[in-house]
Amino acid sequence: MHALIQPTRGFPMVRIPSRNGGQPVEVCLVAQLSPGGGDQLFAGASGHQRGHASFVDALDEPSAKLFGVDAEHDDRSSVYSFAVDAGGHPFHRHAGHRVFTAVSGSGGAQLRFSTIDDDALQRDPQAFLDALHVVDVPPDSLFTVRFGGGTWHQFAPRRAGSPHPVFFALSCHTNELGGIRDPALADTIRRDGADIPTLTELLPPAVQQVLAAQPFHHLRVATTTLSLHAAPDTVALRACAHIRARVGRLRRRLAAARAPAGFIGRRYRHAAVELAAVPEGSLLSEQFDAGFHHQDMFALTLPHPQTGSSAQALLADVLEGFLANRPLGVSWLMRLRNVLVRPLRLRRSPLGCPVSSLLSDDRSRLFAGRYPVLDQRVSDDRRHVEVLLGADDRHLAFRACVGVEYSGDGLRITLGTRVRCRNAFGRAYMAVIEHTHRRYIAPTMLEMAVAHALQQRDAPAPARAVAVA
Repeated sequence: MHALIQPTRGFPMVRIPSRNGGQPVEVCLVAQLSPGGGDQLFAGASGHQRGHASFVDALDEPSAKLFGVDAEHDDRSSVYSFAVDAGGHPFHRHAGHRVFTAVSGSGGAQLRFSTIDDDALQRDPQAFLDALHVVDVPPDSLFTVRFGGGTWHQFAPRRAGSPHPVFFALSCHTNELGGIRDPALADTIRRDGADIPTLTELLPPAVQQVLAAQPFHHLRVATTTLSLHAAPDTVALRACAHIRARVGRLRRRLAAARAPAGFIGRRYRHAAVELAAVPEGSLLSEQFDAGFHHQDMFALTLPHPQTGSSAQALLADVLEGFLANRPLGVSWLMRLRNVLVRPLRLRRSPLGCPVSSLLSDDRSRLFAGRYPVLDQRVSDDRRHVEVLLGADDRHLAFRACVGVEYSGDGLRITLGTRVRCRNAFGRAYMAVIEHTHRRYIAPTMLEMAVAHALQQRDAPAPARAVAVA
């Protein structure tokens, strides 16, 4: 039985004084999710964590570094995600101060802390048990924790043998160098090369033997139970926990069955505008001398670009943007178009018509060693470069020109198209799609390709992300 049940109108919380003179351990319960929400969140967030570039699976505590030390700006903080599954993880400690916020699984979580000092631990490993304090957190709950460096801690299920994960957390290391005495480790931290396992110290073997002598749940230790909607050790709380446990198993399986998917959207201020005519001297101006039935040219201007990239390198990034950062609306229109024209045995492509030939299997002429083109041109000063794309079909032939030009006014990226219809069906086809092509497809594809190129320019090496607008 609990010796004391204390109601509160604020957040239920506990403050555990430190026995070694350091900071107290503080745990605060903030909110409770719907039944099964904790298991569901754990499955979804763990899937994303496994796919993160910095993912590490060690010490039964899979983790990923989200934000690292920024020595250039004298910022020693780091932020990690980490997960503790149904098996819990071993007692350990860190040299530095820790603050984390977590969502418990649908079976609840047990947070175990010991602030015993090292001298007392060395004299009597059994004294570790006397210094223990346990905090029980209810299922599907949002809570936050703060404790000082040197605090031994272990996170485990509330009930032995529970199939539910303990929690998923976001942890802030407020000073990654705090308490670090090893010069080699400190140097690794300054280079942002540390991770949770390298910053972790496990219990001495003698203390581990004491803990292994009997199941932890059989020990009599100081315990604080936090809850939001029902008092501890009541029928209402036990019934609620039972329901959450059953629903949690189902919601975790459903969440785990979904492939993790995330998106990064970036919108730039720069918009493509249609030019009145195709500039003289452009590769496009030389196409279809015998006549054509459609022509357009769109330009996107970036004033005073802050980049050292050559025009060729930027054009390569723009071409890659047409492939990697496709507008969803254009992709759906192309799917519909491909279905409709299949019986007519017309050319089909998942990529919008102006640049669909970038997917050509013809490798006889390549730009930047990768992109199939019909022609390319680089000015003598190498500040203007353009490529010619295109293909011939049964009903029409098209040519498209993509260019990058540095000038005194800034940087201009262009996308132009010319179409020559080969029969009456081609002319009818163009009459149907011309408005959509001019008002949506061409300008949108150019804007999103340039967004990709700007993201590539801004992204730190070696990892360069793809923008999805």
